[in-house]
Amino acid sequence: MKKIYLVYISLSGNTQSFVRRLASYLQFQSDIEVEEIHVKDLVKQAIPFYTLDAPYVAFLPTYLEGGNGVDNGDTEILTNPLGDFIAYEGNEQFCLGVVGFGNRNFNHQYCLTAKQYSQRFGFSVLDEVELRGLNNDIERVGKKILELVANK
Repeated sequence: MKKIYLVYISLSGNTQSFVRRLASYLQFQSDIEVEEIHVKDLVKQAIPFYTLDAPYVAFLPTYLEGGNGVDNGDTEILTNPLGDFIAYEGNEQFCLGVVGFGNRNFNHQYCLTAKQYSQRFGFSVLDEVELRGLNNDIERVGKKILELVANK
């Protein structure tokens, strides 16, 4: 049986809501084993980071320091532990891509953190989702993940 991790960090609950609904979708649509890893919980409970043994997709909201994301205000805040987890002992090699979350009202900063992770680690931005996402976002992202896993 194939396995995929959904690795995420959620601060307001939007990303977590999406990941949980996505996990249900993936389990309903396939026989892939899905495991969620909330990096915030690892940090909060002082659980050491560990090396993953299967492919994963990373999910993260955008929290930046003010500005416009072009000239200034493009420094990531609050979600750094996810980057640390991805960088831990080669975990980045298993990442199939990242899904960014944000609010379109923030214009250029919309999902900017996901774009920065893509550049930093060399994997693709698979998709962008506003706030908690809608059912069609779940289906669209789910289909992309199922296709990636099938080709792995």
